[in-house]
Amino acid sequence: MRALVKIIFSLLALGGLGAFAYQPAIRIWKDRQQVRWETSKVIRGDAIRYVNSTGTVRPVLSVSVGSFVSGPIVELNVDFNDEVKRGDLLAKVDPRLYEANVQRDEASLATREAEVERVEAQLQQALNNFKRGQKLRNQNPDFLSDREMDLLTFEVKSLQAQRKLAKAAVLQAVASLANSQANLEYTHITSPIDGIVIDRLIDPGRTLAAQFQTPELFVLAPELRKKVHVFASVDEADIGLIQDAKQEAKPVSFTVDAHPDELFTGEIEEIRLSSVTTENVVTYPVVIAATNEQLKLLPGMTASISFEVESKQNVLKIPNAALWFYPNVVDQVRPEDRPLLDGSKWSNPDASDQEQAEQTAVEKISSRREQEKRHVWVQDGPWLRAVEIYTGLADNQFTELLEGDLVEGVSLVVGEKK
Repeated sequence: MRALVKIIFSLLALGGLGAFAYQPAIRIWKDRQQVRWETSKVIRGDAIRYVNSTGTVRPVLSVSVGSFVSGPIVELNVDFNDEVKRGDLLAKVDPRLYEANVQRDEASLATREAEVERVEAQLQQALNNFKRGQKLRNQNPDFLSDREMDLLTFEVKSLQAQRKLAKAAVLQAVASLANSQANLEYTHITSPIDGIVIDRLIDPGRTLAAQFQTPELFVLAPELRKKVHVFASVDEADIGLIQDAKQEAKPVSFTVDAHPDELFTGEIEEIRLSSVTTENVVTYPVVIAATNEQLKLLPGMTASISFEVESKQNVLKIPNAALWFYPNVVDQVRPEDRPLLDGSKWSNPDASDQEQAEQTAVEKISSRREQEKRHVWVQDGPWLRAVEIYTGLADNQFTELLEGDLVEGVSLVVGEKK
């Protein structure tokens, strides 16, 4: 009997203990099952909008140096990356044929000049004979017949014409000599500018053939250390922003793979009107000017470019992760916000896709306001509550808050804790 009483009391004690621990255990279990959220705060700072693109580094000007004359290269004085001054001798074509042409034309000129002297001597003699004939005719008309006087007259005129021909031949010989001398000077290929040799297209001993087209020997880049251009292709949807940025002299930043940890800056120098269409995508060339004192930017490098197109100071900013977050657990969202998750709030049976596509230009501009409407989520007791906001400028981390029931320091849900 006593043993039975002891068992009963033991069972009652265990039951009371279980009843006493039941509520705390339930609370602990619910607390462990409660979803915990990662949050990020609304901050205040500067908002900057960028348009990203890629481009290619090019010299401001590329000057091709060629050869006007033909012949073997007998001298090559520069190589890749050499810095040259205006007038420096870059290469030399074998001048022997052109020196011989100069000597030939000099001899031809001397012959033509001697021919002029010979004709002038004959002309002087003919003039003297004509004067003597006139003198005799003045003394007595019978001393010379008309026929003899005509012979003297026309001999003078003939020799005067021959003198003109001889002088013209001298001019022709002078021009031929000047041509040969110019060709001889062209055998010395000199630099037309101060610059850097960025390409050499000829080797010593090569024979040039310039009869049909001018062979390209060198490519020079002037002032490569002073300034380079970065040519970017910007989509037509963003070119208006680029035009505004150029007008406001907004800075441009870019990087190159050769120096990934260094940020280069420049400015928009030109927006070209020559559009390029590739697979129905229209782009416009934008030229960016950048300094290159250390010669780190080499022709042909690929640049990753960020155009600063708009900026605002001291505005509220929302972390982008909060804009991308939508709850997966419907039971954790307060009932009035659940239509945002199942899509019923966005359904509009009266507006078909065709009707939306046939909107007027004014209606499309008005609809942009709705595109800026977003929702973020905050903890409201055991629930998640949606807050409707309108966004503005955005970068990789934050987006400007234009309108919405949020203040600085509010924690926004960005994800679920693992």
